[in-house]
Amino acid sequence: MLSVSNVVLHYGAAKILNDVSIDANPASVTCVMGRNGVGKTSLLKAIIGYHPISDGDIKIDGLTISSLPPHTRAVNGIAYVPQERDVFPMLTVKENLETGFTLLPGSERTIPDEVFTLFPVLNEMLERRGGDLSGGQQQQLAIGRALVTRPKVLVLDEPTEGIQPSVIKNIGRAIEYLRDTVGLAIVLVEQYLDFCRHLADEIYIMDRGTIVHQGPASDLDEKNVRKHLSV
Repeated sequence: MLSVSNVVLHYGAAKILNDVSIDANPASVTCVMGRNGVGKTSLLKAIIGYHPISDGDIKIDGLTISSLPPHTRAVNGIAYVPQERDVFPMLTVKENLETGFTLLPGSERTIPDEVFTLFPVLNEMLERRGGDLSGGQQQQLAIGRALVTRPKVLVLDEPTEGIQPSVIKNIGRAIEYLRDTVGLAIVLVEQYLDFCRHLADEIYIMDRGTIVHQGPASDLDEKNVRKHLSV
C-alpha cells in the first residue's frame, strides 16, 4: 500500500535521510524505531509531503506521490497523527473531528461509528474544547480525526509519548482493530520497545538517517534493538 524507495532528504546542506526504503502493507503494522535525532520524524514528513525529498520515490497503492503536496497525498489516502497531536484548542471535540470532512465528498461527511467504538471518551466529550482535554484524550482525538478521512495508510508519530499506561493500552487495542478488522496499512514510529514488539508485523531500525535493521517482528534481536535505542 505504501512504498518508500531509496529516499534521500536534506535540510539545507545536511543530509538527513540517506537511501531509506520501507514498505507498509495492508492489514499490517510497520514500526520504525531508533533513538532521538536519527531521522524517524523526517521520514514521516517525507511520506506525508511536509518536506520535499532530494531523491527516491514514494508510492501509495501504486501511485507515485513524491512530488504531490500534503493535501493531495491526504486525498489519496494518507492520514497523519503528529507527535504534538495538533488538535485545535478552541474547537470542540466534535468540530475537531469534523475538520477531517474537508477531504470527503458531501455524502461521506459523517464521523465513522468506529471512532467512538475505539475511543468512547470522545463521544462523552463532544462539546468540550480540544484544549481542555488531557494529553491522552488529545491523542485519541488526533487519531479519531485521522480516521474520519477514511485513510488507506495511517501514519503515527510516537503515539505513546507522555501518555498514561491505561490510554497506551487503549491506543494499542485501537491499532490492532484498525489492522485486523479495517485492514489499514499502519506506519508507527515509536521508541517504546514493548509496545512495538506487541503490535508490529515488520520492524525497521534507523540510525543516522539510514536503515540498519529490517525484518519481521518475530525475528527481532532484542539486544541489537536496545543497542540502537540507548542514548
